[in-house]
Amino acid sequence: MNIFKPFLIYFLIILSSQVIFSNEIYTDFCKQSNTVTSSGMLVLGSWALANMSTGAYGWANNKGENKYFNQMNFFWNTVNLAISGYALYSNSYIDCTSLSDSVILNNHVDTENLLLINSVLDVAYIGSGFLLKYLSDKYPDRADLLKGYGNSIILQGSFLLIFDLALYGILNDLRSDFSDKIQIAFDYSKMGLNLCIKF
Repeated sequence: MNIFKPFLIYFLIILSSQVIFSNEIYTDFCKQSNTVTSSGMLVLGSWALANMSTGAYGWANNKGENKYFNQMNFFWNTVNLAISGYALYSNSYIDCTSLSDSVILNNHVDTENLLLINSVLDVAYIGSGFLLKYLSDKYPDRADLLKGYGNSIILQGSFLLIFDLALYGILNDLRSDFSDKIQIAFDYSKMGLNLCIKF
């Protein structure tokens, strides 16, 4: 029995070190994921503030199509600002050390999927903008409003499409790197267990 005791201790050390190493990888991944999403929300919030500022000025100092273009830019970005503000607020309260591995990974994947869904909606926004411009020829008495709103929605939808796809790409690359690290940790554990069995 005493002959196997050192190997049992070695086995337990390998097993415990693997658990600690794995937890550290997941915690680091969670922090990186939150940093990326928070940075993205800062970009979105900055875009919103810039558009609200220029939109308010343009709304007050322009007439016709340009007035409605700036008006819609202002309205649209109040929503963007609310979304970015809420996301930043929520991320600030996330404690990665208290989350399980599965929750960390699921939250990240859910964010990726949400961005893909948003990308589809962005294409719909752009299409609706072109539709409004098309309708402006049929309703000349509302032409300025329809053209102004249409151009604004095309602009905002295009920005959001680029933003959502870019953020998705960054998060997807981060998850790929994370998967590689997990595989390395698994191989490390497997190697240690094999050495223990051979002894």
